[in-house]
Amino acid sequence: MSLYAVLDFLSNGITRFTGWEVFFYTLVVTHITIAGVTIYLHRCQAHRALDLHPVVSHFFRFWLWLTTGQVTKEWASIHRKHHAKCDTEEDPHSPVTRGIKKVFWEGAELYRAEAKNKETMEKYGHGTPDDWMERNVYTRYSALGVSSLLVINFLLFGVIGITVWAVQMLWIPVTAAGIINGIGHYWGYRNYDCADAATNIIPLGLLIGGEELHNNHHTFATSAKLSSKWYEFDIGWGYIRTLEMLGLAKVKKLAPEPKFAKDKLEADFDTLQSVIANRYDVMAKYAKSIKSAWKEELEHLKDKAQLEARFLKSSRKLLQREPGKLEAPQQQQLSELFQHSKALETMHNMRVELGVIWERSHFTRDQLLHKLQDWCNRAEASGIKSLQDFSLRLRSYA
Repeated sequence: MSLYAVLDFLSNGITRFTGWEVFFYTLVVTHITIAGVTIYLHRCQAHRALDLHPVVSHFFRFWLWLTTGQVTKEWASIHRKHHAKCDTEEDPHSPVTRGIKKVFWEGAELYRAEAKNKETMEKYGHGTPDDWMERNVYTRYSALGVSSLLVINFLLFGVIGITVWAVQMLWIPVTAAGIINGIGHYWGYRNYDCADAATNIIPLGLLIGGEELHNNHHTFATSAKLSSKWYEFDIGWGYIRTLEMLGLAKVKKLAPEPKFAKDKLEADFDTLQSVIANRYDVMAKYAKSIKSAWKEELEHLKDKAQLEARFLKSSRKLLQREPGKLEAPQQQQLSELFQHSKALETMHNMRVELGVIWERSHFTRDQLLHKLQDWCNRAEASGIKSLQDFSLRLRSYA
């Protein structure tokens, strides 16, 4: 082979792709990897939200072995533990306890460290693949896939193939381990006040397969669909629906959707059951009612109470938070606010009482229904319009 032929191969590989063609190839293959993580590892294996046809399931297993070296049992185990111990010291990768810089830049290292924890694998790794291929290829030779990919990329594109390979190796550590596990528990918006710090990063789940909607996921962890608002888009769900229409997937679980009886005036056992099942929706709507009450009270607080703008701004945020998560200084600040607004105090206290209905271990079904009916009666007799409107909506859950 001549020197020219060697240099030509090193520059172009066997495909002789242009720079733009290599760029778009890289976008496609990294997106397939993201799809494999969100559809197969996350929604199918870790949460059992759907079943995949064996052909689809094995394609993703092979692809993830080739492009990430990821072992299914390790990923599912660590993710399940993350949910079980979320944002505590036992969470394998929480920015709340480990710091955002640690999780963002060293998320992959945290995964590898936890994968060595035999207790985690035994406790959380049930139900993951354990066939001959898994034991003798994918787990035993987990590094062989990515090594083979380096050779393949070099043959396809020449020297630039090494860069393509490097991007593929960084794609999941940066997007999944860094952005989702880091930023997804640090910055963003929240549709639901779930028990941990999970946030939705952006409403368009495109780049990371829908995983950007992390607060929705932590609220309804076993749902195959991650979007919940009309303006949110989960591309991973689009792929799942396509696979389902082709007979290659079966969705098992979705987040509950509240239903309403328009003319229903009395809370009954159906109302109670629906309120409990849709408690996150209930509290999200209650948070909007608090915002309405705040707007009605704001001028009064500014003119008569003459409270500082900074105090009002921080108090508004505290009113939106779950009461049980407030620390002593924050509770004291709200107590000071309530001295100037009985309406906001009522809204806050009624929110605490409403939460008792689904924290129901000490009450019978009849007692819970009585509490719900009494809550609605007092809300409608409060004279607070936003609370009255919310109560009428609450009665109509069916």
